[in-house]
Amino acid sequence: MAKALLGHMSTTDPRVHARLVAENRRLRERVADLEAHVLRLQADNDALAAALADRPLLALDDSSMQPA
Repeated sequence: MAKALLGHMSTTDPRVHARLVAENRRLRERVADLEAHVLRLQADNDALAAALADRPLLALDDSSMQPA
């Protein structure tokens, strides 16, 4: 399908080609930025999970265990 789309868009106008190249570069940069952001979020998540792994998630004292 990509080949069909490229064949459909074939043009010799250098402005169109330059615009497509610029848009392709911008999209690649955006993808790289998003991938870096995902890696930062994963690292933050791993650090938070490691910090919580050493302590209980919920601690109840004896008074809160009394029937109502």
